[in-house]
Amino acid sequence: MPDHLPISRIVLPPGGWATVLDFLCERFPAIDRETWIDRMARGTVTADGVAVTRTAPYRPGTAVAYRREVDAEPRIPFEEAIVHIDDDIVVADKPHFLPVMPAGRHVEETLSVRLIRRLDNPDLVALHRLDRGTAGLVVFSARPSSRDAYTRLFRERAIAKVYEAVAAPMPGRAFPFVHESRLERGEPFFRMREVPGEPNARTRVDVIARGDERWLYRLSPETGRKHQLRVHMAALGSPIAGDPAYPEVRDERADFAEPLQLLARELRFVDPITGEQRVFRSTRELTY
Repeated sequence: MPDHLPISRIVLPPGGWATVLDFLCERFPAIDRETWIDRMARGTVTADGVAVTRTAPYRPGTAVAYRREVDAEPRIPFEEAIVHIDDDIVVADKPHFLPVMPAGRHVEETLSVRLIRRLDNPDLVALHRLDRGTAGLVVFSARPSSRDAYTRLFRERAIAKVYEAVAAPMPGRAFPFVHESRLERGEPFFRMREVPGEPNARTRVDVIARGDERWLYRLSPETGRKHQLRVHMAALGSPIAGDPAYPEVRDERADFAEPLQLLARELRFVDPITGEQRVFRSTRELTY
């Protein structure tokens, strides 16, 4: 099978580096010089389709492409499922802990790369994201010719999304209700926080089932802010079970023993190509 690993690209900025190699070593200090030299020798660093050599001169404005590689990338021991596939879209059911896109130390062990290899389709592109810890449905565009039509659905919020979450009881509330607030970036850099001001995030909250110590909630986001559901549930005094970042940051367990109990359960939309009503549901279950 051909190598379908996603390609990263960078346009060389103005600067006084003598070679492309010198720039890459300074720009990405976590990757040592010998590693870049090895990648160049294998032809995995290119400019305009031509392999970049270790002595290639630095020319600002050149678009350099390279494949991200991670040594000894750990295997994530959970499998994705394909809910639907046709010529235009693929709907996958993502497990907890599996990132959607390559980032950081995850390249091969991502939903995108797994599906690209599994379906032998380098044109697969995720149309939206789920957090690494969130399980459930992710829609991929399967071919460029129809991609914009499906991208528009997400951009215009023409897709109804339903999540499920396990969290502490809220016995004093009448359900359903809508929680709204203003969300902005917090600290550390990956967190969000509620701040005073005009709301930019709205979530409809309902109860599906009540246990003694935990309840199963249905969460319907009316906006799409980063970590919206997680921040809102924490603000309501019922942080989602297994959340490593809200209300406080804590160390994530490396043994996969405590997944975030958040699931993208359902997606509904009118297909922009066929005009039919599409309804997709995850078959995964949360623990409460």
